[in-house]
Amino acid sequence: MSAHAAEKMACLSRNPALRCFSLPSFVQRTRYSRALQPSFRSGVLRRPGLQWVGVAPLQKGRLSSGCQVLHHRTLSVAAPQAVMSPPSPRTQTEASPELVTQLGFEKVKEQFLDEYKSTAVLYRHKKTGAELMSVTNEDENKVFGIVFRTPPKDSTGIPHILEHSVLCGSRKYPLKEPFVELLKGSLHTFLNAFTYPDRTCYPVASTNTKDFYNLVDVYLDAVFFPKCVSDKQIFQQEGWHHELNDPSEEVTFKGVVFNEMKGVYSQPDSVLGRVSQQALFPDNTYGVDSGGDPAVIPKLSFEEFQEFHRKFYHPSNARIWFYGDDDPNERLRLISAYLDEFEANEAARESEVSVQKLFSEPKTVVEKYAAGEMGDLKKKHMVCVNWLLADSPLDMETELALGFLDHLMLGTPAAPLRKALLESGLGDAIVGGGLDDDLLQAQFSLGLKNVSEENVGKIEDLIISKLKELADEGFTPEAVEASMNTIEFSLRENNTGSFPRGLSLMLRAMGNWLYGRDPFEPLRFAKPLENLKARIANEGAKAVFSPLIQNFLLDNAHKVTVMLQPDPEKGSASETEEKELLQKLKASMTKEDLAELVRATEELRLKQETPDPPEALATVPSLSLKDIPSEPTQIPMDVGDINGTTVLRHDLFTNDVLYADLAFDMSSVDSKLLPLVPLFCQSVMEMGTKDMDFVQLNQLIGRKTGGISIFPSTSARRGKKEPCSHIVVRGKAMSSQIQELFDLIRILLQDVQFTDQQRFKQFVCQSKARMESAMRGRGHSIAASRMDAKMNIAGWVSEQMGGLSYFDYLQTLEKQVDSDWPSVSESLNQIRTSFLSRQRSLVNLTAESKLITRAETHVTSLLDALPAGELSKVECWNSCLEWSNEGLAVPTQVNYVGKASNIYDTGYQLNGSAYVISKYIGNTWLWDRVRVSGGAYGGFCDFDSHSGVFSFLSYRDPNLLETLDIYDKTVEFLRELELDDDSLTKAIIGTIGDVDSYQLPDAKGYTSMVRYQLGITEEERKQRREEILSTKLSDFKKFADVLEASKSKSVVVAVASEDDIATANKSRPGLLNVRKVL
Repeated sequence: MSAHAAEKMACLSRNPALRCFSLPSFVQRTRYSRALQPSFRSGVLRRPGLQWVGVAPLQKGRLSSGCQVLHHRTLSVAAPQAVMSPPSPRTQTEASPELVTQLGFEKVKEQFLDEYKSTAVLYRHKKTGAELMSVTNEDENKVFGIVFRTPPKDSTGIPHILEHSVLCGSRKYPLKEPFVELLKGSLHTFLNAFTYPDRTCYPVASTNTKDFYNLVDVYLDAVFFPKCVSDKQIFQQEGWHHELNDPSEEVTFKGVVFNEMKGVYSQPDSVLGRVSQQALFPDNTYGVDSGGDPAVIPKLSFEEFQEFHRKFYHPSNARIWFYGDDDPNERLRLISAYLDEFEANEAARESEVSVQKLFSEPKTVVEKYAAGEMGDLKKKHMVCVNWLLADSPLDMETELALGFLDHLMLGTPAAPLRKALLESGLGDAIVGGGLDDDLLQAQFSLGLKNVSEENVGKIEDLIISKLKELADEGFTPEAVEASMNTIEFSLRENNTGSFPRGLSLMLRAMGNWLYGRDPFEPLRFAKPLENLKARIANEGAKAVFSPLIQNFLLDNAHKVTVMLQPDPEKGSASETEEKELLQKLKASMTKEDLAELVRATEELRLKQETPDPPEALATVPSLSLKDIPSEPTQIPMDVGDINGTTVLRHDLFTNDVLYADLAFDMSSVDSKLLPLVPLFCQSVMEMGTKDMDFVQLNQLIGRKTGGISIFPSTSARRGKKEPCSHIVVRGKAMSSQIQELFDLIRILLQDVQFTDQQRFKQFVCQSKARMESAMRGRGHSIAASRMDAKMNIAGWVSEQMGGLSYFDYLQTLEKQVDSDWPSVSESLNQIRTSFLSRQRSLVNLTAESKLITRAETHVTSLLDALPAGELSKVECWNSCLEWSNEGLAVPTQVNYVGKASNIYDTGYQLNGSAYVISKYIGNTWLWDRVRVSGGAYGGFCDFDSHSGVFSFLSYRDPNLLETLDIYDKTVEFLRELELDDDSLTKAIIGTIGDVDSYQLPDAKGYTSMVRYQLGITEEERKQRREEILSTKLSDFKKFADVLEASKSKSVVVAVASEDDIATANKSRPGLLNVRKVL
């Protein structure tokens, strides 16, 4: 899966400050990962320079964790140290010298990383040359990763297919998919794998030490001794194979990676990124697609696949990472047991990535992408200007300075290069996103999408012109100060959301380590940061940054301008070409050949659908229920009030940072204005006041706070018809800046003027462009929101603000902004008036108690400044979308198939066992049938315990009707299910792992607030946990009856190609009401 657009990383929002240290590096370019999981539907990563700031939507059914917090844009004048305690005197920071020698290691280097209060020791395994970094601290969220350099020579996708395949059984764990068993029954806080253009990473994380070492052992056995190198059927399942169910039918291609990459190649932004990278690097490994081109993947042979593993998956080519509070001696013991089985080889030399030589003159590349037929295609061009910055890796000082420059130019809405592009009117949204220093050679990419045909040639001229202006005139002192504080706060706070900090550091270190450079250097930011600040103070910002613009961009001949043209015929042409290829293949086959292919197809399917024997399952290490705390995790909360406004206080260690949330009841907003709320929130943050334009206001936030965001939040409430809907303001600041934080929140809420027509038009165009991308790349989210909107008011509200209805509204609004701006402006003011009151509002504070007490004076001042009148509801929200099955047609090579019903309508009463059952269905039945047998990249179910909606969803799915049939057979699966005690225990433990998900302090405070808003008490949490822990097989059987009873009231929404929808309706007339969306 493309981690660049990866729903898997919904827990993170791009933090511009981190890019200059390649953290987290996978957010910057196309990456591919092993698994898609249910929580993915909650969000999507943004491209660098296009950050979304705020909080992920409520994760459905997660009574314990409530929601996950996205990584803030961080801005501050006074930066905290990383929120991590130094090792206690009892903590052993390195392995004993005797054990190091005994196990065949040698210590290469040791450093104390003051930035993270961690001791890092680099070891080398003398026999094989494997390198291991052991980072020790007091972080309970332990991380392991093993990384191999895996440079491909072609676009068959061999590294990507291998990344999927090695986790399908191994020497020690000979079952079909140990990875899935870990998903079922582990307390992991992270479990996945990534394929980069030149490396493959296998990371895991857990807060439970026993569980952590179990995960590590399974992953080590998987990468070094996988079954896939001897079992061709694994290669066929994960990579590609010909499929034929009957000689009378057509031959098709199947394979998880094959269909995943069809989805990637259906997204214009992904096509643009791929073409740009390959054009910049025509002569080395980055000139091919490590993920795989669907047109090329079927050329990969099993023998080539085997050889690739033999060549690169070797300790001599490995970088191994440990992080956390576990025993450093145990780390070496565990690793040495595997490394000692190998002898050194030439893998490290053979995997070296060659340098791309710089061009002597710029180039232009023109390609086409598959576009829909709707809209004006002449306005759907994409242009991206790309530079390769150097013919060798950058030194740390230069890399840091370029990172700052990148943030100055693009990192905020007020950044001059970003602002110039968006205000030009030449396109709707930025593409490219600036600096990427993640690979061997750094690159810089920037452009626009939805460009008119006549404006295509103007984009490069505009970018060059603005760069010349910035090189000549420099940046304002306010902009430099804001960027400096943004980056420094980000690096020191080290707030990675629910993404493990140790994994962030690993990916950061890999940017050097992988290429034979010092892995400590990217982790030691304090000194280079101070040096850069000193240079700016002594020489001036212009002297520091202007030469960088001149040398790396303006005078750089290694520039490629990529122009993508919309082609409504390209998608169907690709499908036709594939069909003709397969028809030609079938025509060449004898009756015996066809019979053999039918037999092989059935044999593979039988293997995929046959459960592992108990003895194989028993090999996978697991915890017991005795390892699980019987009580739910407590978050301290004190409920009080200030002048009648409820205030929640969470006494947690935050290292002198105050996290503040203000939630305003949104139920008074007129339902007709709901689609305008997201744009209202953007306008609050990105328009100015009477005294400050938006640039000044944005920079003031950057200089004086740790970041502010505003967004709508909506959830159903169990047992109530009315949803829980709020407009939430989030902010954070150091203790010395608390007054400025609340002053700025007041200014944003009360003083921002909605008068800038052209700027608002930009917001509309940007939102429309994002929704167009979502229709093609996140169709499962669109289908899910559409189904929810048909079944409950909360779903309808959310869909109005982020689903297909919102997309429809944007197209109308775009015209209204031009024809009747005064009414739009007045509507924005009406939204503010309708919710802004201290009545029915709530304040949420997270910090140490002394800091909270200090903050309350400023909270009082803010509340006193707000209107005090009681809000009256304009009307009761009482709407749902029309109840009908829908086929939403988009230009795509894969489908997103959803089916849902409300099980509360059957009389079902919530029991914690539903969480266990839902997770089990997803990790067994749907994984095996939708993904493994069906070839989809993802298949999962989602139970929203607040609304009662039980949803089935698929992701990048080659099928439609077949997937719906699988959903319907879930009842039969549950009724026939035989579950031994070990399997049931794993299912329970895996569910508890979700419920007890790891959170940083700000996320804990926000989660506690959401529980309070939804009326979830500690007593209920305890009850649900007891129900989870006491789940029995009989609960699965009873749940089958619930699903059966809700079948007749289910609804289907499929986001799919027009041809696949037509085929479905031909087979089952009237199944789907068809609507062409793009």
